[in-house]
Amino acid sequence: MVVNLPATSHPAAPGTGESTQELVARAVAASDMPMLVLDASVDGLRVLWANPVASMRTGYALDAMRAAPHGLLADPRVRLLDGAEGHLHEALRGRRPAEVSVEVRRPDGTVLLCSARLAPVRGGPRADVWVAVLRDIGGELSREARRAEEVAEERRERQALSVVAQVSDLLVDIDDPHALGEIVALLRSTTVEWAAFYLNDGGLRAADGIEPDRPPTGVGRRHLAPEVPADRAAPAAELAADPVQQLLDGHSERPVELDVSEGAGHVPGSASDWLARHGRPSDGEPYVVVYPVSGRRRVMGLLAVRGRCGSGLAGLDASTRTVLELTARRVGLSVDNVRLYEREHRLAEALQRAMLPEQAEVEGLDVWTYYAPNSANVQVGGDWYDVLQITPDVVGVVIGDVVGHDVEAAATMGQLRSVVRSYGFDVTVPGPVLERVDQLVAGLRTPRSAALVFSTLTRADDRWVLAYCRAGHLPMLLVRQGHARPLSDAAGPLVGFGGGARSTATVELEPGDALVYFTDGLIERRDRGLREGLAALVDAAAAVTATDAAGIGEDLLVRLADQPEDDVAVVVVRVPDAAEVTDSRPSPRRRRWALPNEAASIGRARHAVVRTCQAWDIADAANAELVVSELVANAVLHGWGRVALQLYDTGDGLRIEVEDANPTPPVATDGHPGRVGGFGMQIVERLSDWGWRPARGGKVVWAKLRPGSLPETASSSTTSHTAD
Repeated sequence: MVVNLPATSHPAAPGTGESTQELVARAVAASDMPMLVLDASVDGLRVLWANPVASMRTGYALDAMRAAPHGLLADPRVRLLDGAEGHLHEALRGRRPAEVSVEVRRPDGTVLLCSARLAPVRGGPRADVWVAVLRDIGGELSREARRAEEVAEERRERQALSVVAQVSDLLVDIDDPHALGEIVALLRSTTVEWAAFYLNDGGLRAADGIEPDRPPTGVGRRHLAPEVPADRAAPAAELAADPVQQLLDGHSERPVELDVSEGAGHVPGSASDWLARHGRPSDGEPYVVVYPVSGRRRVMGLLAVRGRCGSGLAGLDASTRTVLELTARRVGLSVDNVRLYEREHRLAEALQRAMLPEQAEVEGLDVWTYYAPNSANVQVGGDWYDVLQITPDVVGVVIGDVVGHDVEAAATMGQLRSVVRSYGFDVTVPGPVLERVDQLVAGLRTPRSAALVFSTLTRADDRWVLAYCRAGHLPMLLVRQGHARPLSDAAGPLVGFGGGARSTATVELEPGDALVYFTDGLIERRDRGLREGLAALVDAAAAVTATDAAGIGEDLLVRLADQPEDDVAVVVVRVPDAAEVTDSRPSPRRRRWALPNEAASIGRARHAVVRTCQAWDIADAANAELVVSELVANAVLHGWGRVALQLYDTGDGLRIEVEDANPTPPVATDGHPGRVGGFGMQIVERLSDWGWRPARGGKVVWAKLRPGSLPETASSSTTSHTAD
């Protein structure tokens, strides 16, 4: 914009009687656009004239505008925005139009944001006169600010939803030992300055992962509790009134702002006192915000955070608070689920261990038994077996399957096992036994359906006669001279649905015959049905070359149960053949046990290896007992998950393998006084050649016994000190 004044100012405008100059002045004064005439000869631009609208918008009369001694640019009431001062000076020197943003502070303290369009006035008597037109842009900036704030708010909400979704993803794998640590790292990288979880297990402790609520025993689990002597602890009423304790007790759900600085003055022995000492960030800021991590019925722990915008609640904006509240709630529910599952799992595991019998020893028959849960259910399921010495000449064999993998399935299995055992000793004939079981189960109203096979083997002179009845269960196999066939007779509905007489089928067994009892977990897979699985089992049983029950069972497991998708129970009963002659080839004999990860498994493993050495006529049973005791003890103390024990008769000695889920290899102590543990492996080194290898999900430690490594008296004496 360049303003050009008329060449002459004397002629009157047509019909007005006024000169053109006077008419222009009146028009400019009457304009609704704020306008100023400026003197550019002064460095700071002095005001020569302003129209009434300019005075009204700025709040300053013309005299007040002229009062600035060094011009507008030096007036503290006027400020150029966006670094426009240099641009304006260049335009003034070059007499070029310019537009700048200006902030004018009015007399009442309010601010006018405007855009000033400046242009030189040409053709007049002075060359340093400029005209400025002002345009209010405060409304435009407010709208832009609102749009920017809306965009920022949407971005924050999207980020909050993303963080909550990532937290949910991390909580999907509840077995991850560092799940809470990963959530803390996520919060620190996206939402807050600092965060930490503390779980409540009868006392607060810093938590990196979700763990079962078992008592804090053993090295490596640090249980943090208030370290305040009893004589200095505050009264119970004061401890209960502590704000953090109110969160833990579920009396308050609102986050607490906690002073964690030195000398904060919390009640000695209180939860706030402990958290101030153990949950203090390293940067020294005085306040953290504590959220309750709530489960369904109780508070599982605490989440302590510090915001990025300041200390305490003031440092957390609304979206951050929402993210933290949702995170604390979801973590609390996950911890609660883990604890509930763990308690249910331990109960079902205890029920099942109590119901499953030890390896059966039956006079006149070779019996091998096996049970293993699938990896998803660990040791909780409804499969079971039983071997009963009813009389010296009658042996009962039961195998069954209750639907489900939980406490209810294990409880139903326990009820059925007790009922079948009771009637089996009383009646002995399989069909009538299951008829009685039907009647009782119908009255018990058991919540789960079940299938089972009850059979008896009766000795008649030098032969055995099998009698059996099936209640909705898969047929067992008869393996005879390289041929296998299912025993499909005497079939009937599931237990409790008989409603009438059940038949009994009989088969006369010959020396060398083997019976294979099994549950559907041995043969059923997602990619094949029961018929195909049964056919595969028949083929595998016919191809077995082992000459003992354990060898037959192990061969079938190797061929069919490498990756079971359900619980597996197998019982192999073989009628010994007196005419068998052992050749000089290495024996294929092998036995396997699945043991729970508990101290009692050490004694079970010792008894199992002694019985096996006696059955296989292997010398140095005491040495084998000692080696197995040490290896299983290491697996129980330092490993986790189920422990697998395998014994191999290699023909020139005994090979022992112990598998657990800890991939860390065993080590023998080097005699350093500060070293703890490892002495048991020195005993293993003395008695055997040993080593280890990685296994799927853990490791296998093996030992090959060296005959005569210790005198009999020494080995017996040492063994006596190992707990059963």
